[in-house]
Amino acid sequence: MNFELGHLFIISAGYLALLFIIAYCAEKGVIKRTLVSHPVTYVLSLGVYASAWAFYGTTGLAHQYGFLFLAYFLGICGAYLLAPVLLAPILKLTRTYQLGSLADLFAFRFRSSWAGTLTTGFMLLAMLPLIALQIQAVADSADILSQHGQPEELALGFCGLITLFTVLFGTRHISSRDRHTGLVMAIAFDSVIKLIAMGVAGIFALWFVFNGPGDLDQWLASNAEALTALHTPLQEGPWRTLLLIFFAAAMVMPHMFHMGFIENPNPKALFTASWGLPLYLLLFSLAIPPILWAGLKLNNPTTPEYFILGTSLTSESPLLVGLIFIGGLSAASGVTIVATLALSGMLLNHVVLPSYQPSSKVDIYKWLLWTRRILTLLIITASYGFYWLLGAKQDLSNLGIAAFVGTLQFLPGILSVLYWPAANRQGFITGLIVGAIVWFLTLMLPLFLDIDSITFPIINLTLSLDENSWHIATIASLSANTLTFVLVSLLTPISEEEVGAANACSVDNVSRPHRWMLAAQSPAEFQEQLGKILGSKAAQREVSQALQDLNLAMDEGRPYALRRLRDRIEANLSGLMGPAVAKDIVDSFLPYKLQADVYVTEDINFIEGRFEAYQSQLTGLAAELNNLRRFHRHTLENLPLGVCSIGKDSEVLMWNRAMAAITGIGSSKVVGSRFEDIPEPWKSLFNRFATNPARNHLSKEKIIVDGEPRWLSLHKAAIGAPFTDDEGLVILLDDATDTQLLENKLVHTERLASIGQLAAGVAHEIGNPVTGIACLAQELKSESQEDSTKQFAEQILEQTQRITRIVQTLVSFAHQGSQHQPTDQYTRVVVKPLIDKAIQLIQLADKQKQLAFLNQCNDSAAVMGDEQRLMQVLINLLRNASDASPAKSQIKVTTAACGSLLKIAVVDQGSGIPKPIQNKLFEPFFTTKDPGKGTGLGLALVYNIIEEHSGQISIESPLDLKQNSGTKVTVSLPLVTA
Repeated sequence: MNFELGHLFIISAGYLALLFIIAYCAEKGVIKRTLVSHPVTYVLSLGVYASAWAFYGTTGLAHQYGFLFLAYFLGICGAYLLAPVLLAPILKLTRTYQLGSLADLFAFRFRSSWAGTLTTGFMLLAMLPLIALQIQAVADSADILSQHGQPEELALGFCGLITLFTVLFGTRHISSRDRHTGLVMAIAFDSVIKLIAMGVAGIFALWFVFNGPGDLDQWLASNAEALTALHTPLQEGPWRTLLLIFFAAAMVMPHMFHMGFIENPNPKALFTASWGLPLYLLLFSLAIPPILWAGLKLNNPTTPEYFILGTSLTSESPLLVGLIFIGGLSAASGVTIVATLALSGMLLNHVVLPSYQPSSKVDIYKWLLWTRRILTLLIITASYGFYWLLGAKQDLSNLGIAAFVGTLQFLPGILSVLYWPAANRQGFITGLIVGAIVWFLTLMLPLFLDIDSITFPIINLTLSLDENSWHIATIASLSANTLTFVLVSLLTPISEEEVGAANACSVDNVSRPHRWMLAAQSPAEFQEQLGKILGSKAAQREVSQALQDLNLAMDEGRPYALRRLRDRIEANLSGLMGPAVAKDIVDSFLPYKLQADVYVTEDINFIEGRFEAYQSQLTGLAAELNNLRRFHRHTLENLPLGVCSIGKDSEVLMWNRAMAAITGIGSSKVVGSRFEDIPEPWKSLFNRFATNPARNHLSKEKIIVDGEPRWLSLHKAAIGAPFTDDEGLVILLDDATDTQLLENKLVHTERLASIGQLAAGVAHEIGNPVTGIACLAQELKSESQEDSTKQFAEQILEQTQRITRIVQTLVSFAHQGSQHQPTDQYTRVVVKPLIDKAIQLIQLADKQKQLAFLNQCNDSAAVMGDEQRLMQVLINLLRNASDASPAKSQIKVTTAACGSLLKIAVVDQGSGIPKPIQNKLFEPFFTTKDPGKGTGLGLALVYNIIEEHSGQISIESPLDLKQNSGTKVTVSLPLVTA
């Protein structure tokens, strides 16, 4: 049964179009996000590992090496079973530092653009056989089905279709922080199709070629050599080498690195994959032995690699044969798409950008996008050229082994990233070059040339090259690579940059970045500097994205926050352009201030944050020490004393909750900022105290905060800075305001008691002479016959009565709590004449200001009370209004009836009274006047008198909010009608 070539092309185009539609729907949200981001979808996308070699070649591998074919599946399963200790650290690094490929990882760890470039070049060379394998598998399968006789043309058509799909959906995004959700969904669907195709082929082989398991057992019994062939290589063959090759593939193959780490939706999905991927590959591998035995039974004319096709052709079912062809197409297309996508990003970041960068006037995002698309086209073209040079006659296993052993050379490097901080760039580069040379001579060159053996002149070693020598070549290349890597790393120095990167990468270390000062002092300056290389729009976009990632504001100015912003921008640019280019841009345009006399220490706040992030991963002594650190930190945070820790470079390292409560400044606004940037009045207080070497303690220092007095006690001590011998400073702050107010209240009470005793004595001493004067005036009045003398005597009696009332008021004030109650002695007092008398007295006392007093009271408005004491209230209020008013201004007095109350309002045009002190105006001895001009007793007496008359007093100030001027004092007293 043959297929028309046109039909195969339509099937291929239709299947890739279906992938296109699935990817498009996932991108546009037609497919639910929960399904796209589901861990099962992620696990299925990792099925990209099952390439055309797994679909076709593993049958040939089983025919040649027996059960050793299982190493293809068991090797990578072992890597994913060790995901928590092997793959999770790599995932954390790629997510934290936005590393988009293995070349990015090596460039970041070894701080070398050459490490990234060499990795990219060698990775491209090693992957050409694997991509050529996919092309050859599709071309050969199409040729078997169509009997076309020219597989090169079929291969060219496949390359055209796959290039179109990769360009459309593989390069829609240009940053590693953007997941290709459409691509992931399409690859997951791809994995389902090839699993179904493989399963159907296995079922057909077992139940139709053989009539079930019983018939298979009988055939194996009569053909014992078929079963023996599966066991013999397992006992004699290089199974350990195969396991190592496929174990490393999980980390070093570019398509597995991309799908495993870059497209990972969340870290938990990796742990699902630790059992999900082995389960998938187990199901995939179950069909291979039945397909092999079915091919042997039927004496398929195809090679063992294509037994699955040959067996399906015997069914004479176009549906079954078409499904098998689509399964092989899906296996080949998935690897080709993802591998070229990953390689194009590596070439862009480590070959193109280091040698050429676009002008800042160019839209850098579009330039990067189209450059990556062109690179994708070139990679597939190069792969086709590799396939064409081989003449399309190589076994799939030879191509697969060559590719996997080539990428195996990166295994020492990736293990050193995680577990060997002493490794350096010289060792990595020389080791990779030596291993690559051995690999090229022993495995790559024999693909093109007919070579029987090769001799290494330096070590005088001759290696025979036959179809079974690949495992010796594998061991030789990996051993030469590892030995050279280790020796060169031990014999050459490691740079400071590499030490810092090693600490960031090692799983048992926490990065300790330096607390340097940046030349740029704000996000706006970051945009300005980056705009010189990226262009203004791109710079604004990158800075805004970094601020959003860190949840920082555009006006952020704390050095700690700016350092984190710089690191985040570098990480984001790393995902866009690669770590080497990103580091060059950030170092050039966002440099640190590195003067020789600048104090530098580790960033303790960053280290604290990393410890908090890592605490779930710490075990043993490290976990116990971390718990102790957290206990002490919790103790300091919850101390009732304010604690402020300051580094020698004046950066605030700690600001606990009590300090935030006392100062009203949250720790998030202070920690990481400079000491001199703390808001007033705390800046002046702390600076004065910190710079005074003679005093380590300051008791009850008075400061004004928001118009209110505060009393604070301060203590300081010098302490050693973390990880250095330099000293920092710790300031303790105790709020003694409540204690001081209590002491003031006690002093005030004692003062009132003294005044009470004084008032009693004064009343006694003044009372006798005043009584004598009153008696004399009374006698003078009764005995004198002249009217003028009687008038003078009457005036003397009035004044003595006034003196008596004043003395009584003083005694009443001194005895707080003995309030006067309304009595029958209260009389009806008309307010307007009383205010006229008060105005006359005030005008006599102060004529310089030429104030205009307006009495706009109702003529009949009256209250019940003591006329003399009410006069005292009005005089005090008018006096205060007069003192506060500017020259030639108005003071207005009005009355208004409000129910049973009469409201008397005194309104001035003065400077107003601040809100914070309005509640204190009626406290005894509180005054806003200059010393010597007020006793602070006037309004206190007014308050007492108003309370005696069952009234109320209130203040409204300022009246004019724009000018911040004017005050209105309102006295409310019980209204008396006529």
